[in-house]
Amino acid sequence: MNRAQKRVVVTGLGVISPCGVDVQSFWNAVVAGQPSAGPVTHFPVDQMPVRIASEVRDYDASEYMPDSKRRRFDPAIKFGIGAALQALKDSGLDPTSVDPDRIGVVDGTSVCGLTHMLEAQTRFLSSGYKGIQPSRTVTAFAGACSSEIAIALGITHSAVTIATACSSGNDALAWGSAKIADGSADVMIAGAEEAPIVEAYYSLFTNVGVLSRRNHEPRKAMRPFDEDRDGFVLGEGSAFVILEELSHALARGARIYCEYSGHGQSCDAYSSVSNHPEGKGMKRAIERALFDAEIPLDEIDYINCHGSATEVNEIVETKVYRSVFGRWAERLQISATKPVTGHLMGATAAIEAVICALALFHKTVPPTANLEKPAEGCDLDYVRGAARRLPLRRALNINLGFGGKNSALILSAFDGA
Repeated sequence: MNRAQKRVVVTGLGVISPCGVDVQSFWNAVVAGQPSAGPVTHFPVDQMPVRIASEVRDYDASEYMPDSKRRRFDPAIKFGIGAALQALKDSGLDPTSVDPDRIGVVDGTSVCGLTHMLEAQTRFLSSGYKGIQPSRTVTAFAGACSSEIAIALGITHSAVTIATACSSGNDALAWGSAKIADGSADVMIAGAEEAPIVEAYYSLFTNVGVLSRRNHEPRKAMRPFDEDRDGFVLGEGSAFVILEELSHALARGARIYCEYSGHGQSCDAYSSVSNHPEGKGMKRAIERALFDAEIPLDEIDYINCHGSATEVNEIVETKVYRSVFGRWAERLQISATKPVTGHLMGATAAIEAVICALALFHKTVPPTANLEKPAEGCDLDYVRGAARRLPLRRALNINLGFGGKNSALILSAFDGA
């Protein structure tokens, strides 16, 4: 990040997740290492080899939107609007006090609108083209959520959607931060949303073989870096943050959770479904984030890692951290929080960015749930057992997506300067 540019801080957080539909309950579950997985209830799974997921429960979308829109929106949009409005309320910012051309929305997703798109296909097959509801035109496309947030708040600067698989949330926060840093916006509402627990999509991941089949004990199913890991648990939900130019936040006396410091992207250009076996792209993304943040290696204290409970990925992750950080790798606090939240696909980086922000704000490193016996080749400090209180300075959030997409985001404790 060029220091001549404006500084960007995080002043609001919002979460709709399987482990809590508000920030406090969400953070309590993450710090306690309480997994959210349970039996799938969205559709019948009796004949399927995988029957568990991390579903959002107890979310009342009517708290965030009128019934007319709630009935019309795809589940992912309902999650996204709820998390965005929650973040705005948490920030204490009145959006009408900001020039609408100085506040924008940017979100990330992989398959937002999937539920409605599949419903439209089913209606078409049973009733022909006349059976499809016209409202699906505007709720089944990937960019619908950012548009609906902008419409609800009268925002005119921008409404942008980024689709970079599991990297989407990090990339959305970085894009929003860049708009503030270059002076074109004062505030950006940035995050991601996903509702992938749908028959066809769930079946696809089942057949790929990346989902845990530990149906008899769902809360112990996802086990990153553990010798008994057998895949991840699919999740759903949303997370948004309020990004704000520093002087703008200070002028209104805003609470500041942390500061945005840098971002790095890369592409493996290796495989549609597998990451590079030597982690070359992941390494480049982290190195670019460190360069962008203009900080030395030993200032990173905490890494919220990808940790997808897949054998090859986690051995490569460990090797990359050793390669990038050298001797400092032994002192890193690294945790995988997907066992608690589920793997939210396009929203996972955003929800883990919120975890990083809270970790910096509360000086607390969350644990890696279900890590009982580290697997061979996974020999760094993956925060087994309980959360730790530590004077954290900077956190790195890393996520890897299909198609070789890698995204690394660095957040820093706000020093008041």
